[in-house]
Amino acid sequence: MKKDFTPEDELLFLALGGSGEIGMNVNLYGCRGQWLMVDLGMTFSGQEYPGVDLVFADLDFIEERVQDLIGIVLTHAHEDHIGAVPYFAGELGVPLYATPFTADLVARKLEEAGLLGKVELNIIPEDHGPLELGPFTVTYLPLAHSIAEGNAVLIETPHGRVFHTGDWKLDDEPIIGEPTPQEDLRAIGDEGVLALVCDSTNVFNPNPSGSEGAVHRAMMEEVARHTGKRVVVTTFASNVARLQTLGEVARETGRKICVAGRSLDRIIDVAQDNGYLADFPTPVDFDTAMRLPRGEVLILATGGQGEPRAALARMADSNHPIELVAGDVVLFSSRQIPGNEIAIGRIQNQLAARGITMVTDRQAFIHVSGHPGRPELEALYSWLRPEILVPVHGEMRHMREQARVGKACGIPKQVVQSNGDLVRLAPGEPGVIAQVRSGRLVLDGDIIAPADGEAITMRRRIAGEGVVVVVLAKGAQPQIEAIGLPLDEDMPEFIAEAQSDILLALQQLKGPAARDPAAVHEAARLAARRAAQRWSGKRPQVRVLMPQGA
Repeated sequence: MKKDFTPEDELLFLALGGSGEIGMNVNLYGCRGQWLMVDLGMTFSGQEYPGVDLVFADLDFIEERVQDLIGIVLTHAHEDHIGAVPYFAGELGVPLYATPFTADLVARKLEEAGLLGKVELNIIPEDHGPLELGPFTVTYLPLAHSIAEGNAVLIETPHGRVFHTGDWKLDDEPIIGEPTPQEDLRAIGDEGVLALVCDSTNVFNPNPSGSEGAVHRAMMEEVARHTGKRVVVTTFASNVARLQTLGEVARETGRKICVAGRSLDRIIDVAQDNGYLADFPTPVDFDTAMRLPRGEVLILATGGQGEPRAALARMADSNHPIELVAGDVVLFSSRQIPGNEIAIGRIQNQLAARGITMVTDRQAFIHVSGHPGRPELEALYSWLRPEILVPVHGEMRHMREQARVGKACGIPKQVVQSNGDLVRLAPGEPGVIAQVRSGRLVLDGDIIAPADGEAITMRRRIAGEGVVVVVLAKGAQPQIEAIGLPLDEDMPEFIAEAQSDILLALQQLKGPAARDPAAVHEAARLAARRAAQRWSGKRPQVRVLMPQGA
């Protein structure tokens, strides 16, 4: 292995995102001096990054070797697989490859970013033959997932074939699309698979994930039960099969469709442009929906994950043109993404307080996962019979568990890796051979910055401890502003005492120290911080300003 990690006559795998976490999938394959990227996703921020919406994988490793990157293959259109494309595709400057539905959504993202026409986007029909990309031959293989055109990719290399699943499940009734038949997967296994790089998300589920067809039947029954009531369904906007189901449910139960949420509008538009949802009912506007008898409208709404600006949150807060009242029904046709429980619970409590009935997948079979449970994993293993299993797309507990399942099913080798672990798949014994730089970046306002940078670190500290600003001017009493300290009633007394402490600390400086701005600054800072801690128990950030060299 060269010191610069250039792949030689070998097959390497490197995850920069999506291994050890759910989301932000970025995977690299290296062979004969070149790299191929599979997916370029992002994740949404949580409380650990205050003021930040989007989080990306740090691509520094491949950016330093961009002359060796030959392309980016996108498996499907979920944000954790394509969301970073508009932020990095221009800088990487390599061709993108995607099937039509995914390519359409990517093109719209590129257009919004002013990159349409500046980044090469290749649309690959689902019946397209293999793509020749340097030492890699890539074939798209449809697999069921909770979005149109979910795909695995079969990557043929001089060292063997890799089956990279992307996100997937087994579904005999997918509603949308035709997944690769079992016989074809067996045939791939018969021809030999070196490595299976596989989704780990649902490995702890002892049951199959379930069928969209079964959801169709259950949803029909559930909506039919609520005769005479206004029904809202919230689901993942990208689940085109679920939208197809809801359109048919509305038609068969005598209801008009109303769509609330821009992401739903966008997905319906893209789906119809690509031959899906051809018979989806023409939606009515909000005013029409409100004038219809309550039992004659079915409302599709964004916001099932508790997003504060989404349609459902605004309905729950009585701040949306669609007004809900006691007796109305909200169906949560989605699962709770880990980390969103509090936000979802807040909305559900608001709805419950107003007497609105809620139904989740715990009460009715109105949602199925798009990821494989253990029986589906075991089935895929038996068809492909890989020599090596590399779990990805999961937290460490998920990936470790999938490695155990694979070993129990007879897969000879398992490689459990994390972001930044450079794995040699062939030749020789597979395993981690080095660690490279990996990490996270955040979209902070309009700037992409390190997730562990000073700005985020300081913001986190201020959020937890507050901030005190001290202004020292010659011949004047120190001016103090305290923000975020729990001293509402005691603030005047705290400020007076802090001023006295600062003056005393400055008086105790003798000789050269009394004339040293750095010494004056530090004495004032420490005195203010000690006073704040004494009064509040907090250790705030303290900023001392010294105008005119005071």
